[in-house]
Amino acid sequence: MEFSIKSGGPERVRTGCSVVGVFEPRKLSAAGAALDRASRGHLSAILARGDMEGKLGSTLLLHNVPNVACERVLLVGLGRDGEFRDKQYREAVAAAIRTLNATGTAEAALHLTEIGEVKRDITWRIAQAVTVAREAGYRFDRMKSRRDEKEPALRKLALGMGDKSARRRAEAGLEQGLAIAHGMNLAKDLGNLPANVCTPAYLAEQARELAKRYRMKVQVLERDDMEKLGMGALVSVARGSTQPPKLITLEYRAGAKHGKPVALVGKGVTFDTGGISLKPGADMDEMKFDMCGAASVLGTLKAVAEMRLPIDVIGIIPATENMPSGGATRPGDIVTSLSGQTVEILNTDAEGRLILCDALTYAERFEPQAVVDIATLTGACVIALGHVVSGLFANDEALAKELLLAGEAAYDRAWQLPLYDDYQEQLKSNFADFANIGGRPAGAVTAACFLARFTKKFKWAHLDIAGTAWKSGKKKGSTGRPVPLLTQFLINRASKKQR
Repeated sequence: MEFSIKSGGPERVRTGCSVVGVFEPRKLSAAGAALDRASRGHLSAILARGDMEGKLGSTLLLHNVPNVACERVLLVGLGRDGEFRDKQYREAVAAAIRTLNATGTAEAALHLTEIGEVKRDITWRIAQAVTVAREAGYRFDRMKSRRDEKEPALRKLALGMGDKSARRRAEAGLEQGLAIAHGMNLAKDLGNLPANVCTPAYLAEQARELAKRYRMKVQVLERDDMEKLGMGALVSVARGSTQPPKLITLEYRAGAKHGKPVALVGKGVTFDTGGISLKPGADMDEMKFDMCGAASVLGTLKAVAEMRLPIDVIGIIPATENMPSGGATRPGDIVTSLSGQTVEILNTDAEGRLILCDALTYAERFEPQAVVDIATLTGACVIALGHVVSGLFANDEALAKELLLAGEAAYDRAWQLPLYDDYQEQLKSNFADFANIGGRPAGAVTAACFLARFTKKFKWAHLDIAGTAWKSGKKKGSTGRPVPLLTQFLINRASKKQR
């Protein structure tokens, strides 16, 4: 889909369809009122007849509206104006895009971006409209011999900005929205690929392609390299698989000379059987999504590179499968991590923290200003928070606040959970420095507490995305989260440095 910015009155825009909003009960948005005046009350007469109340997400397509330049007008319900917030805005945009595609409209002008009732600036409104529109048009059918659905009809979408003086801010929103959408699409594609295609080697190749395209530096460590370094925890997870593990490092350098980078560490378990602690068979196919943390790192780096943000970012991805075999790690085995700390493995299905702990220690060599790890880590986080927000843990409150605010701004929200030392008691081991699990109570917290033992030398945050990285059921597929949150976090950091 091709996007552009349009200013001026909606009645003068020549397009296949102009999209305006209607609040409950039957109240036109400002752009809708402008069309109504030009058409001499045509829209308000239709509303007065009761054809549309303005219920959120409802739509009504009008033909032959007099005295306007567009061929058709699409009315989109916005709900009550006093309740119109971020969520409602996104839902209204999504409803508009779905209807435009269903009607076969090839080009349209979206004037929902001009609605002032949502308490966000034009940069945010444009960026969100772009990402929502791209999400609505996303398809993953590359593995099918025949596509199930027709291609989306909508090819060109003009985004109204109302005030001509806001063009620079609107264009910034367009740039951000496109970059985030492209990053999300990469993350979705990687997550949706089957595990026989998206292997650790495949992730490494994707990193190399990104590096080549955007002039980043890439390094891929092999099993022998990891063993020589002493990454006993990471290597232990890979022992059961015939697929060789990879430790992928991708460096984006565009910040101040000699500046310290932000490190993003993404869990890359390309398929998780649970190992010897085998998972139940039901829904095990979804364990291909266990590399969505890694996918989000690659997607975020793509977005950052497209925007050419003046910041240094290091992506670190420990990639492996977790499989059962005669060579697999057993419950009760003890391994030595890169940090020198020993871990008793009580459950081989708690493998994500094992590969992450060595990757976090490895991040120390880059002297990062902050480290954020992203992982589909625990089912306990899904129980605690569902599928709405990601779980957030941090050893630095300022960093936690940054991420929470970025999530709110990007509408990719997180919720902070505790990281109290009291929970460390659950990880005690009789035979090693500590165990890799702490029992059923507070499972997401104890997983984060495990990781915290490897983050003493830097400011660190952990995002548990087990509930937000993918959807199940009829809408099964990767969501691309938390690429918007991470990208907004880096946009905010880059803008602070420029001030």
